[in-house]
Amino acid sequence: MSEPGPGGAGQAHAAAEEAARAAPELSQAELDRLSRPEVDQLSQAEPDRLVSPLAGADERVIEGALRPKRLSDFIGQGRVREQLSLVLTGALRRGKPPDHVLLSGPPGLGKTTIAMIIAAELGAPLRITSGPAIERSGDLAAVLSTLGEGEVVFIDEIHRVARPAEELLYLAMEDFRVDVMVGKGPGATAIPLEIAPFTLVAATTRAGLLPAPLRDRFGFTAHLDFYEAAELEIIVRRSAALLGVALRDDGAEEIAGRSRGTPRIANRLLRRVRDFAEVRCDGVVTREVARSALELYEVDEQGLDRLDRAVLGALVSRFGGGPVGLSTLAVAVGEEAETVEVVAEPFLVRAGLMARTPRGRVATPAAWEHLGLPPPAAPGPPGLAAPGSLFE
Repeated sequence: MSEPGPGGAGQAHAAAEEAARAAPELSQAELDRLSRPEVDQLSQAEPDRLVSPLAGADERVIEGALRPKRLSDFIGQGRVREQLSLVLTGALRRGKPPDHVLLSGPPGLGKTTIAMIIAAELGAPLRITSGPAIERSGDLAAVLSTLGEGEVVFIDEIHRVARPAEELLYLAMEDFRVDVMVGKGPGATAIPLEIAPFTLVAATTRAGLLPAPLRDRFGFTAHLDFYEAAELEIIVRRSAALLGVALRDDGAEEIAGRSRGTPRIANRLLRRVRDFAEVRCDGVVTREVARSALELYEVDEQGLDRLDRAVLGALVSRFGGGPVGLSTLAVAVGEEAETVEVVAEPFLVRAGLMARTPRGRVATPAAWEHLGLPPPAAPGPPGLAAPGSLFE
């Protein structure tokens, strides 16, 4: 690889500085705080849902105090934790940055926390940005050209990085080099700029949208799964200790059982139950207190909230369990079709309460049971009358 001359290097650095000034989204103030959208505009449909896996700006500040700082303190995701421990320990022994890391999975499961833990375990600074904030290749070059050796860069929602920046990222990840364009029009030239070796940690909620060339450049990929209730109990007890909440074991079990397998939701429910316990009770969170508080906030035993029950109730009571089309179901509950499909359906399907079929949405027997209704009788063979119906 040829090295750029002194003049070319100076021009490249000047171009990188100009790109940094032209990219206010990636200012140091924004890189120092976790302020980024986690999903597309459909996430705005559920800003006030207590069981939403998304976090608002204020909630991220609270989460910062609850995040584990070391891999040994991280609860759950045992296989991912063990694999990542081997990767980081091997890199530290070799004295080189570890391979780039790709984390995928639904929101609220700890991808950002793992990125922060990676930087802490390596003893390296962490730069934080997001895919939507990187609109041009210059935005990315402005970040990468100022990295020190061994730094960790975290890009959340990497599947939303603009295509020009994505192509520049290929070269940076593989060769630790970026091509900075100097000039405009036919006279523009690309000057290669060497960057310090770094580790990219990327997170995505939609791994299928990543192009194959980008996925192939990650040396370690991990998928985060939903948590078991026992793991969420441990998380709730740990968070209660950090927040100074008097929590009984049965109260932790009640909160964990309604948290949809998501630590972010468990911590949010804990804070709301704490408010209820301090205002209307003696401040101690027991099973009865947690149950009363979550009933007030309309979160039932399985973690369903008002919108979930409205969709399920309409499907069962108005359409006999289906099949029914998405648009019709959305009109029945007074919501947009996208809101029903993106906000309510994923958990209902995962909980085994709804099924998606080619003919439409169908309620499962578990849905009827959850609503306290008897499931409809199974239809008999075609062409045969039901028993006792011939002379009635």
